[in-house]
Amino acid sequence: MEYHDSEKAKEVATRVEAFMDEEVLPREREALRTGDLISFDELAEYWEMAKERDLFAPQVPEEYGGQGLDFRDMLPSFEQVGRSLFGALAIRANAPDEGNMHTLEIGGSERIKEEYLRPLVQGEKWSAFSMTEPMGGGGSDPKMLRTTAEKDGDEWVINGHKWWSSQAKIADFLLVMARTDPDAHPYEGTSIILVPKDTDGVEIVRNYPVLGGHGVMETEFGHAEVAYDNVRVPVDNTIGEEGGGFRLAQLRLGGGRLTHCMRYCGMAERALDVAKAYMTEREAFGSTLADKQALRHRIADAETKLHVARTASRHAARELDNSDARIEVAMAKTFTANVTNEIIDLAVQCCGGNGIAKDLPLAHFYEEVRPFRIFDGADEVHRRTIARDAFEDVKTEEVEHVLRFGEPHR
Repeated sequence: MEYHDSEKAKEVATRVEAFMDEEVLPREREALRTGDLISFDELAEYWEMAKERDLFAPQVPEEYGGQGLDFRDMLPSFEQVGRSLFGALAIRANAPDEGNMHTLEIGGSERIKEEYLRPLVQGEKWSAFSMTEPMGGGGSDPKMLRTTAEKDGDEWVINGHKWWSSQAKIADFLLVMARTDPDAHPYEGTSIILVPKDTDGVEIVRNYPVLGGHGVMETEFGHAEVAYDNVRVPVDNTIGEEGGGFRLAQLRLGGGRLTHCMRYCGMAERALDVAKAYMTEREAFGSTLADKQALRHRIADAETKLHVARTASRHAARELDNSDARIEVAMAKTFTANVTNEIIDLAVQCCGGNGIAKDLPLAHFYEEVRPFRIFDGADEVHRRTIARDAFEDVKTEEVEHVLRFGEPHR
């Protein structure tokens, strides 16, 4: 299928695909078959291989050790890494670090970039984005944010409670969203502040159990509950402008939603590859599953929807060059999240017992993809945004002549 990606995008994605096929996927299959999981030391070896192939951190400017691809040019590569449970990690394009790199790049001071961005890119540091709060605090409605940061001289004093701070347990620092001006609207009075994890008052309370595990990695990255108790950091640890946290977060999340879309499109594509291979060999009731018309039609629908998801994501990425593309991104994210869930569920069903066993990656994919309808904005939040836009310009003349009670048509 031709998506009119640039020649650069196609060339890099072809090389990423080869890296996945030649190095990453064989190791993933071995890990699933034997239980021999991948360590940090082995992951570092994949980073070296990615560097040798000029594939390491494609989303990061060259001056910080990446490949410096434009946003639209890197999307096809993100789809390729999504085919593997550790593909994004293997080229250092994994969430949340990938989004945090972008946040530091556009909002960090030169000191922050040297002390945190450069080592983050190289895998010498790990990071977390600490925004979501437990019930009663900010979640789908971020205006409810309750974590605060008050100035005391040249320091911020942070108090609050977060969860879904992904990989905070292994992180070296956290990007914390906090209310810095309680009198302003939250969209104007919230800031992002970099907090080293070893700062006094930072408590990683726990990695709580969630749907899914840690795939084929030896280390559990997980999602953490974090408490902040009178945490003091310098005011110049503010990322971006004071009070500009939401604007910066939107820049992070808009692109991040689309990179997630492409990664999960890659996962859905591989799920279909597994299902079609299985269906071609598996026989039942006198023929292979691949010869059953009902299943063939469902596969055809899945391929069609996946094509539309890829197209919508690319269109939204193009619009991001000119605006915040809020509606386009919301549409692409919601549609892709639901389509990839449907496709992976179909692949599991087509493979029967092998679909829910973990010799194949499908059961892992199933666990990984379901949260996508909640992460980066729940379906309902994006649909609310889309519906608000849809009802902004209602053409009332279309029902001008509808018969109304008490107004006889004479």
